[in-house]
Amino acid sequence: MRADTNKTVANERKLAVFPTFQKVAGRTVVIVGSGGEAAPKVRLLAQTQANILIIAEEEPEEELLAAASGAGAEVRRERFHPDHVKGAALVFGASGDEDKDRAVVEAGRAAGILSNAVDRPELCDFYVGALVNRAPVAVAITSTGVGPVYARHIRAAIEAMLPMEAGRLAKLAENLRDVVSTVIKSGRLRRRFWAQFFSGSIAANVFKGDEQKARLQIQRLLSDVQDEAGYVWLVGAGPGAEDLLTLRAQRVLQEADVIFYDALVPEAVVSMGRRDAERISVGKRKGQHSVSQKEINAHLVEAARQGKRVVRLKAGDPLIFGRAGEEMEALREAQIDFEVVPGVTAAFAAAASTQLPLTLRGVASSLVFATGHDQDGKTLPGWAQLALSGSTTAVYMGRTVAGKIAARLLAAGLKSSTPVMAVENAAHPDERVFAGTLREMTDLAARDDIAGPVLIVIGDVVAHANLSSALPLGQTENQELLASEAA
Repeated sequence: MRADTNKTVANERKLAVFPTFQKVAGRTVVIVGSGGEAAPKVRLLAQTQANILIIAEEEPEEELLAAASGAGAEVRRERFHPDHVKGAALVFGASGDEDKDRAVVEAGRAAGILSNAVDRPELCDFYVGALVNRAPVAVAITSTGVGPVYARHIRAAIEAMLPMEAGRLAKLAENLRDVVSTVIKSGRLRRRFWAQFFSGSIAANVFKGDEQKARLQIQRLLSDVQDEAGYVWLVGAGPGAEDLLTLRAQRVLQEADVIFYDALVPEAVVSMGRRDAERISVGKRKGQHSVSQKEINAHLVEAARQGKRVVRLKAGDPLIFGRAGEEMEALREAQIDFEVVPGVTAAFAAAASTQLPLTLRGVASSLVFATGHDQDGKTLPGWAQLALSGSTTAVYMGRTVAGKIAARLLAAGLKSSTPVMAVENAAHPDERVFAGTLREMTDLAARDDIAGPVLIVIGDVVAHANLSSALPLGQTENQELLASEAA
């Protein structure tokens, strides 16, 4: 049942369309209609180099005539015939009459031409996105017909952030392409050149209208570009939700030549990397260590020595139980520059999901991050006293030894009624929360329906969380019955 749920969530995130841009320069686009439905399509197509043909069975309305005049479109006052679409690049049925628009779409399809019926998504072969025009750059946004107003709001946001001169910068880059390929032979250095071209002072000068100064800077950049040393980013991917990734993490993923990622990092986050970046799984799970830490360190050093820009992508935050310390030491010894990009750790994600104040005045003034095992595999390696003193304790990787941890804490003197919460897959769509007391925490390890990573929080602050939909820490007979029936 859980697998089916995960599959459903994954499918919901997949598009029903594949975004493409149709070539229409010098080709005919046919719009069939006489009024308000046709005019907006004419105005939109006027931003392209298409030849626009309007077939109007009835007397064209003033709005349509004005749009046609502004677009230089041809208007034919005649009844639609399938011959009208021959050789067209695209066809639009925009009469407002379902039967007439259906006939237009069917004629287009019979001729092998992509066709669209305005405001009738069930008849469309394609959707028309809200367009941001920075020719030759274009950004199109679609809601696949379910929320066109929302698409327009997104368009407005992009219009505000994308300078009108963005097209001039793209044209300048197009004119330089052959020169750059000739002068800079290395593909990696060319990518570096273009990264500086589009994000540095060259772009800034083009945007403010000083193209002459931008060209002088281009000459200097072409002369100065050289094979730089490699660089490594140790990046926190957060708990797994894509929108909890930091802006810096998103940026460096786009700059990376190679990405080494952990098993707990979702594919959706890994795919945020540059499309042509090499992606290498170095995932490690309990009992299934596919790549040793020593090997990972060696991979990072080797890739950086090859001049590559490297991202080491870790779940959560790199510096919290992520063994980043060992990787930083290896990079320092190899004299390779690196940077740590923090991420949202599981304790913070779990607290946010359950509205849990990890510290609370008068209840808990300190927070402990702990692991269920120390380096030698021992349970409860020294933080029991902190829990006894009232600290909130967040235990990572502790589910399988939850019983041992509870027993040690009880033996040390922590009250059996101390509230305990466990969160599986924090911040994921399939997140589950379990709640109970320290006495009941032993039952957590015995559950056979938990497969995802679990974060355990122990302390009085747990009583202040929103646990209205939490499950018990132990698996009840009813739950076991439901699980068996679902299986």
